[in-house]
Amino acid sequence: MSEEMNLGSNQKFQEGDIVKGVAEQVEEKSVTVSVEGAPFDGIIPISELSSLHIEKASDIVSVGDQLELMITKVEEENFVLSKRKVDALHAWDDLKAKFESGEVFEAEVKDVVKGGLVVDLGVRGFVPASLVEDYFVEDFEDYKGKTLRLKITELDKEKGRLILSHRAVLDEEKASKKQQVIQNIHQGDMLEGTVQRLAKFGAFIDLGGIDGLVHISQVAHEHVEDISTVLQEGQSVTVKVLSVDIPNERVSLSIKDTLPGPWTDIEEKASKGAILTGTVKRLVTFGAFVEVFPGVEGLVHISQISHKHITTPHEVLKDGQEVEVKVLEVNEAEKRLALSIKALQEDSASDEDFDYELPEENKGFSFSDVIGDQLKGFKK
Repeated sequence: MSEEMNLGSNQKFQEGDIVKGVAEQVEEKSVTVSVEGAPFDGIIPISELSSLHIEKASDIVSVGDQLELMITKVEEENFVLSKRKVDALHAWDDLKAKFESGEVFEAEVKDVVKGGLVVDLGVRGFVPASLVEDYFVEDFEDYKGKTLRLKITELDKEKGRLILSHRAVLDEEKASKKQQVIQNIHQGDMLEGTVQRLAKFGAFIDLGGIDGLVHISQVAHEHVEDISTVLQEGQSVTVKVLSVDIPNERVSLSIKDTLPGPWTDIEEKASKGAILTGTVKRLVTFGAFVEVFPGVEGLVHISQISHKHITTPHEVLKDGQEVEVKVLEVNEAEKRLALSIKALQEDSASDEDFDYELPEENKGFSFSDVIGDQLKGFKK
């Protein structure tokens, strides 16, 4: 064996030379190639056909293919050639340019191995499992033969290390789409969305490229303790945009503002003379506020609490107490409801003749009315 051969035509062939050849015969584990300018053929072992493991030479080369090859060994009337090394030489320069520019390119998954995917880019490229998708993938078998859009995240020619990512491409596309979407969202817009995720403090709504937050206080008119009792993941909802923070990519939303208000149609739900069950929410000097529907409170004036004279509502009522009330007057426009507890204790005859006019306190509560007791105890 010699490292250099003179073929009598002043053309010398030596190890490391790049030559051109044509595939003359393709066997299972090797390819016979006629080398341009040489009087005899060369052999490409199957291990030198590709940077990837292949089962048979015909997976890579067919008879008649024109190939660029590197001479790895010069023997008497024979060359040992490598296609893999020439591919790698060309590939590294191209890959370096792609890496520096951040170019996105397509490549076919050639193999699925433990920990990720393998692609052939002239050199072996590896896509770690964590960089395949932006979600967890349990089984990668279906990825073999699939074409993915990839970016190079790590390149080291000396170590032959080439790390690729499909997830990075997805993340960039999402970020770009998010900016496009948020630029077209404005305060006051009514939008359709899907509940993406629930949290203790609210719900994240997918608006088609960006998630907005509905705080738990904006889910419904009534108080919501556990958001999962009102919303479910995947549910379609209509939301109103409360605010848009483009630099921080935050969108604040409300479901409550898209729903009929608690006072809507109150004159039908709580018509004059209707008997309702409610909960005492607040006790003040002039009466008690009773919630009869979620978000709807009416006033039971102190004179309408009991037949007997009382000085303060606290004498007969307490916060959280459930009571039955009769509707005396209702005003949807001004969101006022006058109620009576003692009217239910009268006989039916007196009920029919009973009439009531909204007291002055119910027509416009003053600040002094609400904190009167506190002011009485105040000393200069």
